[in-house]
Amino acid sequence: MLTLQDCIELSDLSEEEILAIAEHEHIPEMAAVEMGCYLCHTPEGDKRIRRMIVDDIRHAREKGDTTKVILLKTVLRHYIQAHHGQA
Repeated sequence: MLTLQDCIELSDLSEEEILAIAEHEHIPEMAAVEMGCYLCHTPEGDKRIRRMIVDDIRHAREKGDTTKVILLKTVLRHYIQAHHGQA
């Protein structure tokens, strides 16, 4: 039986990227793993994932959660570096 962590490791995304998708879409982590993995392999998926993370940053900024803003900016930077030129 695969665990959530096993699925995250197979998804081509980091755990933080999965959590950002889950937060943005208001879905459980496992569903975010599936969605993120799918999006990583579609032509427009890269842009959609970036937009999700940027939206999460904006939302955290509006709430005044500077710690979350910093974390999500790090997630976005990692995502761009790891997935540049893919999909």
